[in-house]
Amino acid sequence: MRSHTGLRALVAPGYPLLLLCLLAATRPDPAEGDPTDPTFTSLPVREEMMAKYSNLSLKSCNISVTEKSNVSVEENVILEKPSHVELKCVYTATKDLNLMNVTWKKDDEPLETTGDFNTTKMGNTLTSQYRFIVFNSKQLGKYSCVFGEKELRGTFNIHVPKAHGKKKSLIAYVGDSTVLKCVCQDCLPLNWTWYMGNETAQVPIDAHSNEKYIINGSHANETRLKIKHLLEEDGGSYWCRATFQLGESEEKNELVVLSFLVPLKPFLAILAEVILLVAIILLCEVYTHKKKNDPDAGKEFEQIEQLKSDDSNGIENNVPRYRKTDSADQ
Repeated sequence: MRSHTGLRALVAPGYPLLLLCLLAATRPDPAEGDPTDPTFTSLPVREEMMAKYSNLSLKSCNISVTEKSNVSVEENVILEKPSHVELKCVYTATKDLNLMNVTWKKDDEPLETTGDFNTTKMGNTLTSQYRFIVFNSKQLGKYSCVFGEKELRGTFNIHVPKAHGKKKSLIAYVGDSTVLKCVCQDCLPLNWTWYMGNETAQVPIDAHSNEKYIINGSHANETRLKIKHLLEEDGGSYWCRATFQLGESEEKNELVVLSFLVPLKPFLAILAEVILLVAIILLCEVYTHKKKNDPDAGKEFEQIEQLKSDDSNGIENNVPRYRKTDSADQ
């Protein structure tokens, strides 16, 4: 009777629903797969990537190559964030293309042929297309399509946007303030960072802990570094670095800090030359004026020179005479 009572309790009103809930909670979900089943595997990496990046934008670029192309035809492909990339090379020739082959390389390393490559021939035109997803910085670089034994090629340079600064050195003076500026055209970096270069490495500039520096920018695509109370040791190289989802780009700026005496040195040299020239002219004027006012001094000088000349002539005349007398005595 007790056993029947227990069984009757399980099927009592309200308990069947509880039992079904317990069974459903312990049952494995077929959508998640059974980890113990050896036949269960996850989706291939490529399909997972396609699903994850299915909403990315498409960047398409074309290059035309002919049999007369002596150098590589190049085109820049600028990417800020992960994107679908479609590279297409069109080769045109006058001869038969049945024996013409095409290979794709990344940084001069051959790429594995997969379903992402598509090559078609029509008449005297051969078209090769390579489509893939760029989702990290390792996929940036040079992608080349190479045609035939002559290795005629077209090259796509895939990189993040470049930051631009002032090409010429910025000159400032001790005690003043100056502003260094970097701009990224048609792009929006996630972050800007400034570095100062020393002999061994780049040192980050922390504007929050050092009142000497102020970092700001009126727009997201530009940055400004203000340096106050300049010293001569503040001169050197400064780098602005723009950060994107796919990588970083940096630009070098040169700062030259001069003392106020530096621009005066040429003028001081000219002034010294002028003073020296004026002094020489004055001495000549004084000597000429003295000579005109004292003619006797000039005569005395001439007499002294005449006496010196006579004395020297007398000595020269006496020496040979003595020699002749000696020879006669002998």
